[in-house]
Amino acid sequence: MVIPAPINTALRAAAMLLFVVVIAACSRSPNDNVGLTGVGNVGPGGGAPGSQQEFLVTVGDRVFFETDSSSLTNTAMATLDKQAAWLNQYQNYRIMIEGHADERGTREYNIALGARRANVVVNYLVSKGVNQARITSQSFGKERPVAICNDISCWSQNRRAVTVVQ
Repeated sequence: MVIPAPINTALRAAAMLLFVVVIAACSRSPNDNVGLTGVGNVGPGGGAPGSQQEFLVTVGDRVFFETDSSSLTNTAMATLDKQAAWLNQYQNYRIMIEGHADERGTREYNIALGARRANVVVNYLVSKGVNQARITSQSFGKERPVAICNDISCWSQNRRAVTVVQ
């Protein structure tokens, strides 16, 4: 059976559109919804109030850094403000701050950089009222990348500090 060219073109366009929509839906991360719902006002899939799932979905568990930097960006501070508010509301949780770096540089340098990133996050959360006794930190340097490629798109995802709710 031969499909006429205009219909064949329309089918290909529809298939491509469907492919793009599916890929876009799959590429969403938990932080994509940050700011859409407030703490305690959980949307679908956000978890029960005070749950680790709520923290992940509505607050966000990670902040990102510029290359070779441990300075907080405005975006990072906004996320940490939400984390501090949630942690001050739900004081039964302990947290670990993980410091990470991208693959560039030596192992030793990146361990030190990850430690500086974790420490700046700890200090910021403490300055916002989170009890320091609830917080531990650890640097993983470049040992636990979330994205692996030799490109800025991967490096930027790996330059991070992650707040793990325990």
